Amino acid sequence: MSKIISGFLMPHDPLIAAMPDAPPAEKRDSCMNAYKEIVEKVKEQDIDTVIIIGDDHYTVNGPYCVPQAMIGIGDVEGPKEEWLGIKCEKIPNNTSLAKHILDYGHTHQVDWAASKILTVDHSIAIPVEYAVKPVKGLRIIPIYINSGVEPFINSQRAYEIGLSIKAAVETWTGNERIAVYGTGGISHWPGMAKMGHVNEAWDRNIINLITQGKVEDLIAMKDEDVLRDGGNGGLEIKNFICAMGILDGWKGEEIAYEAVPEWVCGCGYLEMKTKA
Repeated sequence: MSKIISGFLMPHDPLIAAMPDAPPAEKRDSCMNAYKEIVEKVKEQDIDTVIIIGDDHYTVNGPYCVPQAMIGIGDVEGPKEEWLGIKCEKIPNNTSLAKHILDYGHTHQVDWAASKILTVDHSIAIPVEYAVKPVKGLRIIPIYINSGVEPFINSQRAYEIGLSIKAAVETWTGNERIAVYGTGGISHWPGMAKMGHVNEAWDRNIINLITQGKVEDLIAMKDEDVLRDGGNGGLEIKNFICAMGILDGWKGEEIAYEAVPEWVCGCGYLEMKTKA
């Protein structure tokens, strides 16, 4: 029987790869050491599959098609953005479990869009580069929810999709040991007039809610309030909410947090801990 062993929340900031030396050394090292800590825990836990929750930025799907939830069920490669400085190459995908999550959702009120050939953007590629590739033999399941561009997915719906993924894993006949990566945020304003601003106080509040397991408070946040205080990139907390649905009741423990205006983002790293 497959089992969800662990969960982590982390940034997928593309500038981490594209401009690695932009921040002061102590902030850069804090962030990179957080990825390394996650890698070591995943190795210790003998994880073989990582479910990664990201969001599109009109890179994978343009404005001609904006799926609320999409799962990669076939060949996966990436990243799509050459400017990241990461070589585009094949990423091993757990297609059997991905198809099961798709099929389960389609019979349990999740209208998944499916990608049979997927070239991922930075929201999947950054966690793959820093928290998947260093672990030999890891496969992923890439999931996109629409927290990046309008019309944004409803936060309650993001959580329900997470619950569906959890239920699908519990009905799967395989024996995978699974980690969940919720990626994005925290506060940032990509492409906006305030780009480069970081709202550390707001970020700290989000982290505190996660460490207390108060996912209902995250869900209750109105999009307009998040846009005001956390930026358009702050809406990526919906990715965290989805991950917390998969982990259902787990609480976070902070690994690291850095406000990094040079990477135009508040970078938060948390390990999710089971309630058991």
